[in-house]
Order: sequence, then structure tokens, then C-alpha cells
Amino acid sequence: MSFAPFDWIDDEARRRADAGLVRTLRPRPAETELLDLASNDYLGLTRHPEVTAAAADAARRWGAGATGSRLVTGSTALHAELERELADFCGFEAALVLSSGYAANLAALTALTGRDWLIVSDASNHASIVDGCRLSRAETAVVPHADPEAVRKTLQAHGGRALAVTDSVFSVDGDAAPLAALAGVCRAENAALLVDDAHGLGVLGEGGRGALAAAGLAGGDGIVATLTLSKSLGSQGGAVLGPARVIDHLVNTARTFIFDTGLAPAAAGAALGSLRLLRREPERAGRARKVATALYERLTAAGLAAVRPDAAVVSVRAPSADAAVRWAADCRTAGMAVGCFRPPSVPDGISRLRLTARADLTDEQIATAVAIVRRTAPVS
Repeated sequence: MSFAPFDWIDDEARRRADAGLVRTLRPRPAETELLDLASNDYLGLTRHPEVTAAAADAARRWGAGATGSRLVTGSTALHAELERELADFCGFEAALVLSSGYAANLAALTALTGRDWLIVSDASNHASIVDGCRLSRAETAVVPHADPEAVRKTLQAHGGRALAVTDSVFSVDGDAAPLAALAGVCRAENAALLVDDAHGLGVLGEGGRGALAAAGLAGGDGIVATLTLSKSLGSQGGAVLGPARVIDHLVNTARTFIFDTGLAPAAAGAALGSLRLLRREPERAGRARKVATALYERLTAAGLAAVRPDAAVVSVRAPSADAAVRWAADCRTAGMAVGCFRPPSVPDGISRLRLTARADLTDEQIATAVAIVRRTAPVS
């Protein structure tokens, strides 16, 4: 008998191909002529000379890598400086920087809950939140999307220690969570509220201070935020923000912090450079929102099924997974990169093109983007 323990992978591959769900890596060159509406570089900072210089300076001073976990050799004065400025900018008492936004969500959910807890999670939350809920060992209740009343009823039925978790801006359709209502429910039911502000930081709030700042909730009792440094700040990494005692608890208990190598100094330097640039140029946040609104209005005027954006993500629905893949490929052939979301990335099963607005897009580029999407749209 032959030994073939991975033959099942071939069957899975065939099923993915039949469903139009094959994913492939496409390494991009350093320079490209493609109009980029696929990345999460909302403020156009990832290639900004000041940001890349900050990354290079940090690498020269601190080295190419962090050299160890944050609790051993991986913490530098640069990490501490970034944490202080992130907390101050976003309106929280303290911050903790991790190697990714994914790691930040896992850290917060696993360290702040446990077996005797209930986590109430929005049905459209990011995969990192879903995985954090699973790893927490807490009971998890998934409630309908953006439904504070469903959160209230679920918390009331539990009666014990609980935490509600939501994205601030959902990555598929770009709609915002009803944060004020959710915070009110959590206060009334004595539950904590965890908000992933990955798509809000740099776009929402005064000068891009984030969705919690925009809702007047930053720094509030019982509120913790996670975010990523890889979108508006154009770098890499993630962070948890909240009361100092929460951050101290994570330092001592969060496994994705304790057992992971610290964020590379270049990434920390780049994020700090972006944050300081955003302080000086707060208009970038408003420009990103303006670009997103312009894309939405022009796409809907052309008869396409776009979803009104609350931040910088513009979603355009496709008739099928195969159609979405072909549509994205046709856009690329026409000179523009766009995102393509298909199951299982979309919780409702509806495939989409995902366009990301950038603060540095010109009006001419906006018009070009809309023309390409319209010209390549599949026939329903």
C-alpha cells in the first residue's frame, strides 16, 4: 500500500476550482504602471519620502530585526515612543505594539476573556476576531450584523462576565458599526467593549484619530481598541489601546505578545513617521473620505451596485464568484488593481470588487477608476 497522507488536498483543490475559489499569489514589482485601488494605503504614506526615511533611519540605528520577544530583547526606546504617541493621538491611556493587527486581536481576546466569559461577536467581524474568539475558550455568541439590540438581548440572557467585539469599519462593505449604541448597551449590561479600528484609524475622527474618537468613546471605561499599523500608517504591525491596567495585563498574559518576536524597528520607525506626518497634515483623513464618496457616487450613477462607504472602503457587488474574478482580472488588464472578495472572505456569500480610496488619488485618477470598473463590468 502506498503512503499518501495528503491525497485529500487534491480533492480540496478540485472543489475550490469548481467553485471559482482558487487563490494565487501574484508578486508585484517595486514599480508598476497599475492604478492602485487594491491596497490599504488609505493616506498614500507607504512610499512617502518622510516615512521611508524614518524606516531606514530606524533600521540603521536599531538593526534589521527586533532580535527577540518584547520581554527579552525585542523592546526598544522606539517601540515605547510609538506606544506613547499612538495612545496620545487616539485618546487612550496606554498602548501596546505587536507584530500585526491579527496578533493584536488575538492578544486582546484571549487575555481579556476566558472559559467563564461570554463574547458577543458581530456576524461580519474580521477573521482575526473570529480566531481570537475561538482561541479564548470563552462561550461565543455571533449576533446579526450591526444590531445593538441583539447584543443587548444576548448579554442579558448570559448575566455573567462578558465582552462585545466589533470592527469599527467592516472590511467587506466599508460600513461603520453603531459604536455609540453598542457602548451604551455594554455600559448598561456591565460588559466590556472591544473595537477593532483597523479601517478607522487615519480616516475617521478629527484628523484621523479613529472611529472611537469620532464617537466620543476613546479612553472610556470598559473600552479597548485594537488597530493595525499597516493601513493608514503605511507600515506593518498592530496595537492594543486601553486603560493602563489592561495593557499591563496583556504584557503579562497575552501569548501573541509574550512568545512572538517584537515588531521590526524599521516598521516601528515608519509607523511613527506616518503618525507624526498625519498630525501635521490632518486634512489627509478628510481627503480619503472625499475620494471614497466620489467613487461611490460615480459608480452608482453608472448603475453599479456599490455600497455607500462610511470610511475608505468602496464595495461593488458581482453576480458570482467567477464573475468577480474575471472582473478583477479585466480591471488589471485595463490598467488598474482592485481587490476581489469571495467566499469564505465574505460572510454573506456575495462576491465583490473592493476598491480602496486613497488620499493621494487625483480627480483624474478617480474618473479613470470609475471608467475602468464600468467598462469591464460583467453582464448579470
